[in-house]
Amino acid sequence: MDLTLDQLTDEIRRRVAELGFELVDLSKGGTTTRTRLQVRVDRPDAGPGHGISVDECAAVSRALEAWLDADEILGSRYVLEVSSPGIERPVRWPEHWERYRGRDVQVRIQGRGRFRATIERVAGDTVVLRPAQGEETIEVPLTAIRDATLVVDWSAVARGSPDPKKQ
Repeated sequence: MDLTLDQLTDEIRRRVAELGFELVDLSKGGTTTRTRLQVRVDRPDAGPGHGISVDECAAVSRALEAWLDADEILGSRYVLEVSSPGIERPVRWPEHWERYRGRDVQVRIQGRGRFRATIERVAGDTVVLRPAQGEETIEVPLTAIRDATLVVDWSAVARGSPDPKKQ
């Protein structure tokens, strides 16, 4: 079975959701003879100290391996890595942008480069960001965003809360 990256992402999102978790990010790389699939998953209700466990990542990995092997999705030689998204988690899909509204992100935008900004609001397939440099807000199509991760307030982490706006 030969799936496009979008089809593979949709199928993995569905399978991860059936296990009670959320697909946070997916990347596919490697070589033509050995594909590397990196899957980051979390609990839908994750919060400080209540993220996905190593055992839960292993369970997701076993379930995905069974499907990948049975349908020979990636061929017979591949590397599957299933992990937590970490505290500086990716912000990738519209529901992520909406969930983290009010939070700061490090974002890389096509034609603009990397900068820090606050997520103001999500409007359809665009996000409104307020750059940290004091510039006016900008409206960015989600398709123009090359990479985005949450910014962690490490002083708040030291106090026990990496997301003070979520408490």
